[in-house]
Amino acid sequence: MSSNPKSVYSEVLPIAFALLFGTAFISCQSDSSTSVPATWTHYGGSPEQSKYFDAGEITKQNVSQLEVAWVYPTEDELPYFFSPIIVDTVMYLMGKNASLIAVNAVTGKEIWIHSNLNGITRRGINYWESKDKKKKRLIFTINNTLQAIDAVTGKSVLEFGDNGYVDLREGLDRDPTSIRRMQSMMPGVIYDDLIIMGSAPGEAYFSPPGHVRAYNLETGKLEWTFHTIPHPGEYGYDTWPKDAYKYVGGVNVWSEISVDTQRGIAFLPLGSPTYDYYGADRIGSNLFGNSLVALDARTGERLWHYQTVHHDLWDYDLSPAPQLLQVNRNGKQIDAVAIATKHGFVFVFDRVTGEPLFPIEEKPFPPSEMPGEEAWPTQPISTLPSFTRHEVTEETLNPYFPDSVRQVWLGRLDSARSGLYVPPSDQYETIMMPGALGGSNYGNTGADPEKGILYVMTQEHASIYKLNKVEPPKIDLSVNEIKRVQALYATTCQTCHGVDMEGGVGPSLLNVGQHMFYDEFRSTVVNGRGQMPGFVHVDEETLRALYRYFGGNPMSFNFRRNIDTKTPEGPVVASGGASIKSDEKRGSPMSDYPEGVDHPSARFTTDYGLEWPGLAAPPWSSILAYDLNNGTIKWRRPIGQDSLYVQGDQSKGAPGGVLRKGMIITSTGVVFVTAKGGKLYALDEENGDLLWEETLSHEVNAQPSMYVLNGKQYLVINATSNFARDSYDHSKKEGALPKGYVVYALPD
Repeated sequence: MSSNPKSVYSEVLPIAFALLFGTAFISCQSDSSTSVPATWTHYGGSPEQSKYFDAGEITKQNVSQLEVAWVYPTEDELPYFFSPIIVDTVMYLMGKNASLIAVNAVTGKEIWIHSNLNGITRRGINYWESKDKKKKRLIFTINNTLQAIDAVTGKSVLEFGDNGYVDLREGLDRDPTSIRRMQSMMPGVIYDDLIIMGSAPGEAYFSPPGHVRAYNLETGKLEWTFHTIPHPGEYGYDTWPKDAYKYVGGVNVWSEISVDTQRGIAFLPLGSPTYDYYGADRIGSNLFGNSLVALDARTGERLWHYQTVHHDLWDYDLSPAPQLLQVNRNGKQIDAVAIATKHGFVFVFDRVTGEPLFPIEEKPFPPSEMPGEEAWPTQPISTLPSFTRHEVTEETLNPYFPDSVRQVWLGRLDSARSGLYVPPSDQYETIMMPGALGGSNYGNTGADPEKGILYVMTQEHASIYKLNKVEPPKIDLSVNEIKRVQALYATTCQTCHGVDMEGGVGPSLLNVGQHMFYDEFRSTVVNGRGQMPGFVHVDEETLRALYRYFGGNPMSFNFRRNIDTKTPEGPVVASGGASIKSDEKRGSPMSDYPEGVDHPSARFTTDYGLEWPGLAAPPWSSILAYDLNNGTIKWRRPIGQDSLYVQGDQSKGAPGGVLRKGMIITSTGVVFVTAKGGKLYALDEENGDLLWEETLSHEVNAQPSMYVLNGKQYLVINATSNFARDSYDHSKKEGALPKGYVVYALPD
């Protein structure tokens, strides 16, 4: 095995030999026990999404000896967020201009490349094989369609769906041609011959609903639909206003679905209804918003549910994977499911009955002062210890703030309100801790299932909200809009597109609105394009203001698809996926209530208030181990490194944000964790003590993977993101590795 990334990458197999080589690797296994691979075939390792791996080579005693076995460079300027999967001896990853690539999991040699999959879900794909193992497929979403690629040849499976694809816009109570965004940024989950799919329909007024659907993996046929916003006659319909299903959107699974494969139960972590922060048009508790729902995975029938937030006004949707564990309670072993939340709570239930294993109390909270709004009078509070703070005060302000900034914030705190479940207002700022991107998010939970230990990664970032009345669109920007757009640009766009919008890693954005229609611009920002990630938390009003800031008129629309068709070097076997037919006519996105439906006279919106991620004192991120046998936090450890607001020697930093990172829990008691600043840790499961630490040459923004081949255990880290601050840019240091997938193993 070579530790030289260039030697791995430069040896390109001829296409014919690559296909033959790939077929042999996928199809054959030795009878020797040391040759049978333990692989990572799902985003979270398995349909249970536990991130748990059973292998014995890497232990607490030798983990510090891990070294780079090989690297696969992506050869791209912009980051990838893809979590590789490994099937038998083949690793599937993404690189080279949004291409899916199959490589030899021992050497990193390319087997095949399916290039130019622009618009593909950026965080992962699914693998499925038929019971006779004759059909092996990679399943993924791209440009609002579900598609399949032959895992052996790398070519599109054209008998899947309608000439190679399924239109995910269909069957959602809306005109399919009016839907601009549907596919989730996460892969679905495989159960038997079904793929169960979530979605990301958007979070604006009149976004499509996030119904959960299951498709047959052989044919692409829709097998069942679970209406997350109930239709008339369905359970939960009376928790909404009459006909709400016709205009309310969201209530979607945009993250990880977990499946108890033995019982055939799918556990859905459902998100918030739209609009997130003002719900006068959805008075009621709003099932199944913000609920953990257990479904029969074969039929989609609801078995039980629990709502963690009633009538959500804070974007506290359920994000991380529900974790399936065995716990001992009162001398009895119980199969449990645990869910961690954005707002810092852990809820634990009997997996079969839905009965809480630890008490949950309904506690009163303040009413809303907004016209027409009716905040739910109580909210469920778990009696398990919380893992986040719930307010920002003078005492908890970031101590690294310069005095001038601190004084400004002391004044803002005097006129703002902060605390758990304080409803947003148009009269004052509401400082929520944690905010829209705080707490535990997708990829941020794992488990040691047999020991009953739940692992939670948490990010303590606040959001600052203030509702504004939605006014008719206008071209000129107000002072407040300019401030909001400039803050968004500084935190989201500037790293790639430059301080003056003149370009850098990414292209220039100067006057981009004059040569890109709004619909195309919106789709690019929200869904991403090529290696540019999508930014799902930018609301419609801010998108329109940003477009005007770039010189455009948001009332113009265009439905062209501009795709960079550059073909990378290597064994390219196909390009672009299945050919998607253009709509003969395109409907406009829903923009008002259906005729005859009662609705409020005004709408209010706010942005996500993310411009001050380090408002409170560090640590900003930590990992915790919950012992769910007794309901205690076993240990807590700050992780990551960030120079945010730190004065003086910024290389020291403070524990930084953990969102979009991940973990692996091993059977030998080693917990691998990735964190901000390019950090990779190996921790002791017993106490959280540090066993090994590595600083990667590039930032990590994906779930790590693990596999065993020929008795050798490998750890895969996707290190393809840029560092946000120069003081943390390790890519320029001597011996730095290229952007790519870094594979670690113990020395021979």
